[in-house]
This record gives sequence, structure tokens and C-alpha cells, in this order.
Amino acid sequence: MQRAVVGFYQDEEGHWAARLECGHGQHVRHDPPWMVREWVLHEETRAERIGRMMECKRCDEELSDPSEDS
Repeated sequence: MQRAVVGFYQDEEGHWAARLECGHGQHVRHDPPWMVREWVLHEETRAERIGRMMECKRCDEELSDPSEDS
């Protein structure tokens, strides 16, 4: 499910994650050669991503979880 990025934070291991409008977080690691996201290393380029849409895997999981149905 697409959600807007409202901010960024670092987890307990120092990896960057996006805070989404739904309250969930989504890692946006710069981990070459697997993930090249140099933009996450600089405050200015992270700020440019505020408001952009990102897939929220947790919202997708909650939506498809049959145990949530009552």
C-alpha cells in the first residue's frame, strides 16, 4: 500500500528508515552493491523525499492477514 514519507530516523543499528504517514517505518539503507541509495546519507537529499510515496509492507501484511478478520 502506498504511503507518504513524513520523516526519517535511524534505527538502533544506525540504519536509516523512512517514517510513513501510517506510522510504520520502512528501511531505506544505502548498502552497496545490493542497495545504492546515497541520497539517504545527506540531510538535504533525505528532505527532498518528504511527501513522496513509498510502499508500506506492514500495511500490506495487515491488510492480507486473515487473523485480523472478526
